[in-house]
Amino acid sequence: MMKNLFIALLFIVLPGLAFSQGPRMDDEKWEAKKVAWLTTKLDLTPNEAKVFWPIYNDYIKEQSTLRKERFQKMISFRKIKEIDDLSDTEIQALITNDFDFKQRDLNIEKKYYNKFKTSLSIKIVGKFYRAQEAFKKEILNQYRGGGPRKEN
Repeated sequence: MMKNLFIALLFIVLPGLAFSQGPRMDDEKWEAKKVAWLTTKLDLTPNEAKVFWPIYNDYIKEQSTLRKERFQKMISFRKIKEIDDLSDTEIQALITNDFDFKQRDLNIEKKYYNKFKTSLSIKIVGKFYRAQEAFKKEILNQYRGGGPRKEN
């Protein structure tokens, strides 16, 4: 049963990951680890998984698109040697552009929160958000050289 569920999840999740992540292998590895983490932490029934993963894939795709756009804008900002070389209007545009990206990211978060909570129990939604935060902490800990944390 679990083997069939895992195989079904791979067919549901991997196409979305391939599309949303592009050619960067590090991103693909990171997302694969996150999917494995979420799969373990959420412990979804097959029916819940059929509902959750397509919504999750769409969520990741939208976030990825926004982040790629933001990254492109940041490249142009990084090329600027000195803020003093910019006009006040240009500086304001750079700052408000960053606010715009943050707002658009928040709008995506709210949109998918609503999709999750109307399609799944609020307990599963809560587990999802908690698992995401725990995953971020785990990755930061590993990045800092602490290795994987042991759970109590």
